[in-house]
Amino acid sequence: MRILAVDDERPALHALEKAVREAAPSAEVVCCLDPDEALEAARAEPFDAAFLDVETGSIGGIELARRLKDVDARTGIVFATAYSQYAVEAFSLHASGYVLKPVSSEDVACELENLRAAPQPPACSRVAVKTFGNFEVLCDGRPVTFSRSKAKELMAYLVHKRGSSCAVRELASVLFEDRPYTLSVQRQMQTIIAAMMKALRAVGAEHVVVKNYNSLSVDVDAIDCDYYRFLAGDASAVNAYTGEYLANYSWAEFVVGYLDRKAR
Repeated sequence: MRILAVDDERPALHALEKAVREAAPSAEVVCCLDPDEALEAARAEPFDAAFLDVETGSIGGIELARRLKDVDARTGIVFATAYSQYAVEAFSLHASGYVLKPVSSEDVACELENLRAAPQPPACSRVAVKTFGNFEVLCDGRPVTFSRSKAKELMAYLVHKRGSSCAVRELASVLFEDRPYTLSVQRQMQTIIAAMMKALRAVGAEHVVVKNYNSLSVDVDAIDCDYYRFLAGDASAVNAYTGEYLANYSWAEFVVGYLDRKAR
C-alpha cells in the first residue's frame, strides 16, 4: 500500500507520519509539507490513501483532495484536522474518512480498514490499437480520449516499442525533441504520464501499461495491434497496410520503408 501524509506544520506532519507507520508498518509512506510536492508525487505514482490536513499550504486540503482525485479517483482521502466544522465539505468530496487531531495509530488503522474510493469502470475486455494511418486506441470498439496530445503520443511510442522498457528520460527526448532534461521537462513528463494513465483508467484499460521504477512499457499480450499482427504475417493486417504508419508522428517515419518492403 502507498500512503500520502500532508501537513504544512512539521511537528504535526511528524505526528501524522508516526501514526500512519504504526498502523501500516509495511506500507510505503510519503510525507509532504507542500501540496504541490504531494501532487507531483501522486502524478509519478498514485496513492492508495491520502491523509490530508484541511488547512494545508496555499491551496488548502479540500482543493488538494480534488486534485488528487483528478490524478486517480481511486485514492482514498482521509482528512486529519483539528476543526470539525470541515466535516460536511469533506464528505461532499466523497472522502473516505475524517479524523480529528491529534491522530492516533488506532484512528489511522480504522480508516485504512474502511477506505472508500470512487467506483471504477469495468475492465475493458478488448483493447485494440490502430497504428496504420493515424494512431487510435479503442476500448471495446470505442475510441479512448486523451486530454493531452502528448499523452496520446506517449502511448503511441510505447506501442511502437513493442513491450520494450522505456526510461522516462528516453520518452522525454522523443516527446520534447531532445530538449535538455531539465526539472521543468521532468515535471511535464509526470503530468503527461498521469494524463495517459487517467485516460486508460477511465475505460478500464490501465492494465495495458506496465510501470516500473522510472520506466514504462506496454503489455503486448494485452492489446490487439495491427502493427504486431503485420509483423507476425497476419494476412488481414498486411492487406490493411496502405503505406502509412503512425502518420501523426515524425519519429515513426523510418518504419514506413521497412513495412513497405515487408508488404511486397
